[in-house]
Amino acid sequence: MKPAATRLALGTLLLLIGVSKSHADKPALLADVVRREADAWTDALQIWNWAEPGYQETKSSELLSRRLEEAGFQVERGVAGIPTAFVATFGDRKPVLGILGEFDALPGLSQDAIPQRKPLRDGGYGHACGHHLFGVASATAAIAIADQIRSGEIQGTIRFYGCPAEEGGGAKVFMARDGLFQECSAVLHWHPGHRNAAGDASSMARISAKFRFHGKAAHAAAAPHEGRSALDAVEIMNHAAQLLREHTPDGTRIHHVITSGGDAPNIVPEFAEVYFYVRHANSSIARDVFRRLELCAQAGALATETRLEVEHHGGTMDLLPNSALAQVTLANLRELNDLSYDPAETEFALRLRESLSEPQPLDALRNVIDQTGTVIRGSTDVGDVSWVVPTTGFSTACWVPGTPSHSWQAVAAGGTTIGKKGMMLAAKVLAASAWDLYHKPAVLAAAQGELDRRVGERSYEPLMPKGLKPQLDYRKKAKGGE
Repeated sequence: MKPAATRLALGTLLLLIGVSKSHADKPALLADVVRREADAWTDALQIWNWAEPGYQETKSSELLSRRLEEAGFQVERGVAGIPTAFVATFGDRKPVLGILGEFDALPGLSQDAIPQRKPLRDGGYGHACGHHLFGVASATAAIAIADQIRSGEIQGTIRFYGCPAEEGGGAKVFMARDGLFQECSAVLHWHPGHRNAAGDASSMARISAKFRFHGKAAHAAAAPHEGRSALDAVEIMNHAAQLLREHTPDGTRIHHVITSGGDAPNIVPEFAEVYFYVRHANSSIARDVFRRLELCAQAGALATETRLEVEHHGGTMDLLPNSALAQVTLANLRELNDLSYDPAETEFALRLRESLSEPQPLDALRNVIDQTGTVIRGSTDVGDVSWVVPTTGFSTACWVPGTPSHSWQAVAAGGTTIGKKGMMLAAKVLAASAWDLYHKPAVLAAAQGELDRRVGERSYEPLMPKGLKPQLDYRKKAKGGE
């Protein structure tokens, strides 16, 4: 498309969106969000302190669902066969808009809210991806929207999705497979980060599995010939996977950890296990590379005369961008971003920056990045949602600029008012964007048309074996995340 045509198309879309620069038509909504700040921060800190792992977030899930229930939402708990998953609904008219919320923590990243490394619990969990902020901001926005529906300012239904175990558990995949998003005209989500960003971005599809080899134990010195080493099978598979990397499409990622390799050097290991992820921005390519990885595993078993067992952990689809929705959140994020640090926050940030490998200027939090056309080098189960309903998201600066996700520095900042400010900005952007979509049905129609074009003749087929159930104990078995 020529530059002039591009500007014309963008101008037409922005006119269609009709986002008011002054937000003069939404003051009550945004004031409602701000009024809930104290309760929201209390809830977020509570979830931050609990730091519950995926599929075990019983207290965090109950706190959020109860908060929504008290606000008049009808709550259905234990959806999709997952005890900590829930759907909270307010309203009974169309359109139905969904807002996603997460609340699981990561292993090994317990951390106090100070700018030096100090675990609160040795080896404990920590909110290194900011999901304590994610769920609370989304719930706060949903409750504010419900107030507007109750007052008659909005015609429609708001639905909050309590989504556990995003970090490797993929709850949204099971929720999408069970049709829980089918009634929605659009779904909004956000994520804590070290910067403010929105736009038409995609992500990487991911497939994961544990490959278990069962061999035969023997004395490694006295009778090694009688043994069949499961560890040798893992090493052969790993070597084959290393060679496979050269012969995969650009952008492929294959990574692994050995989760079990034997107990003692003088015993031929009768059991060994390796945990693999395969990623690519195209789910079809990820699916084919994983097929080839399974051949590597079979080769290891064949060469060592061991028995192979594959435990599939499913996978997540690539995120389908949606320009019509993304322009709404981008415009609101630009308009509402008022982030700044007070002296105490500045002191905290400057001290924490000393531990960052790629620190950024603190005033970067005033910027809003348009990530249209980019591929996020990570995976999320939001991807599966985006294949069944128009979906868009954004991030806000809840951490010190330059802070990587899945780090103790993210946990530390997320437990301070730096995290609170980013969380409240996200709640306002979610609420304002939902307002725009309720009042601009043409945007919802455009978003659905765009989804239909992107999917084309394909159909949503989860990257998991049919009949696979949620691995509710996956955090008890091994560590790992997105």
